[in-house]
Amino acid sequence: MRIPLAAVLAALCLAATPAAAEDNCPNRGQLDTLYCDADNDLVADTPTDPAKLKDPSTLIFAYSAVEAPSVYQKAFQPLLDAIAQCTSRKVVYFPASSPTAIIDAMGSGRLHIADFGTGSVGFAVNLAGAVPIVAFADAKGIAGYKVAAIVRADSPYRTLADLKGKTVAHTSPSSNSGNLAPRIFFPEHGLIPDTDYKPLMSGGHDKSVFGVARGDYDMAPVASDVLDRILDRGDVKRADLRIIYQSKVFPTSQFSRSHDLKPELSESIRKCFLDFKFPAEMSRQFHGVDRFVPITYKETWAPIREIAEKAGTPYNKTVYEALQRREAEAAAKKAAEDAAKKTEPKKKP
Repeated sequence: MRIPLAAVLAALCLAATPAAAEDNCPNRGQLDTLYCDADNDLVADTPTDPAKLKDPSTLIFAYSAVEAPSVYQKAFQPLLDAIAQCTSRKVVYFPASSPTAIIDAMGSGRLHIADFGTGSVGFAVNLAGAVPIVAFADAKGIAGYKVAAIVRADSPYRTLADLKGKTVAHTSPSSNSGNLAPRIFFPEHGLIPDTDYKPLMSGGHDKSVFGVARGDYDMAPVASDVLDRILDRGDVKRADLRIIYQSKVFPTSQFSRSHDLKPELSESIRKCFLDFKFPAEMSRQFHGVDRFVPITYKETWAPIREIAEKAGTPYNKTVYEALQRREAEAAAKKAAEDAAKKTEPKKKP
């Protein structure tokens, strides 16, 4: 017997209506209506209904796509192996292509453990039920990065104010170091985004670095840790670039779990991270970090939330959907430009 489409859609809508399931939620704060924050720690609570708890046999892990995702799959393999061993589960690396791809994957239940880009963490928490649990660290504390404004070494630019009317690339709409923080920090140094220049979205920190090195962009703000990794690998020569501005330090990375995992599994994952011993090569690739330390979104991410609020991009669904559209438009434009370059006839020597 065929069931009318309208009836199916009505049933799905009823099943997916969060308000009906969370009528007794005493506090949500900025969380989506799918989630509840009864303990006021700013992250989604573990569901109280046992039927909503997940205990997957395969855990999906992702790392934020600040560079080509494939760059990190090998780097993280020792950690994936350790999580697999201490949880007795298979762990699979998800090569996400963009910040929103990782957020959407966790929100839809297809991702269980993830690092989100610094500026994307708030969206992941509020709209996808992510719960930050640990961060990279060394003996001095939580690892951090700075916003680094880079130019070609042979360029005439010495200060941010010199870039008025020039070609400047930001990385992506949701990026803290590549977009949001520069909008707050640059004006006090004589350069106002959207007034003194129109930001071009490069699509990633690596793309911004390579674009400046090639001369496609006059300047680009990027995360200093990503810049260091690119330079350490020799993908771009240090002598080819110059930093004309650096910000204060921000927390560089966090790892979150999905809010709806069984408590025993959540605790096991947290313990896996805290007990993990960094191999020397992995520590080298991540600039000396050698441990994970516990964090909370409420305290550790407070300065990042402040930047987002000041930049007019609070972590809500309206802003996120606008960022998704801008990210998609920027990616499509960049793809078209790249395709056009490939079809251009080569100049004769």
